[in-house]
Amino acid sequence: MKTDRIRHTIVYLLLILFAAVALFPVYWMLNTSLKNPGEIYLAEPTLFPKKPILNSYAKMLSNNNFMRSITNSLFVGLAVAALTIIVCTLLAYAVARINFKGRKFISVGILYCYLIPKTILFIPLYIFVSNIGLINNLLGLIVIYPTFTIPYAAWILIPYIKSISYSIEEAAVIDGCSRLQVIRRIVFPLAMPGIISTAIFTFTMCWGEYLYALLIINKTSIKTFPLMLTELIEADVFAWGPLMASAVIVSVPVVALYMIGSKYIVNDASAGAVKQ
Repeated sequence: MKTDRIRHTIVYLLLILFAAVALFPVYWMLNTSLKNPGEIYLAEPTLFPKKPILNSYAKMLSNNNFMRSITNSLFVGLAVAALTIIVCTLLAYAVARINFKGRKFISVGILYCYLIPKTILFIPLYIFVSNIGLINNLLGLIVIYPTFTIPYAAWILIPYIKSISYSIEEAAVIDGCSRLQVIRRIVFPLAMPGIISTAIFTFTMCWGEYLYALLIINKTSIKTFPLMLTELIEADVFAWGPLMASAVIVSVPVVALYMIGSKYIVNDASAGAVKQ
């Protein structure tokens, strides 16, 4: 009994240590955002602001271009997440449930598409977006972002849908449901925890994306926030206060999305639905 208590104490201490290491960059971001420039550039950094100020936050919140860039990122992220989930839910169901020629090839192909580095695709994607006239257009991002969100979301949702008991679908078919009704009334609700979590991760992938945005957007009014943040860097001078304040501000939508979605993410949603 005493040995178990010691083991549990060691485990908890290690978890606390790992959590502290993981959260320290977040703390340092908050810490730096509240300092004045003189304190930020001290030779010996301080763990706590000597005199906390909100000047960096006021500067960024009053910057119309920065706030517009957040709106642009929200629009692109939400649009791509919605499109990805609609496509991938149907795709994952087809691969997981329907026997057709080439199913295994599609499943493996999804994985390979997910593993392709983005740096290989940005030249052909730029040519494609340029040919359809979507350079300097947020729709251009909505068109090319699914090239990396759809393989990811499909790869996550296929095993999740496979884990749903097929007996539930069989019972629905016996009751007269069509394939689309089974998807809408049975599969979609039971897969909601996986769909919500995948949608959140998909949004996050688009939210902070920089390479493709840099590739096709150079007009200030439609820049996403990662592009706007680079304007705070002039030559080798970093405006650390505004940069850290901006990082805190842009993390709020993601944290809010996780908090809203967390109540819908319930493990074993189908537990008890089928008598064993």
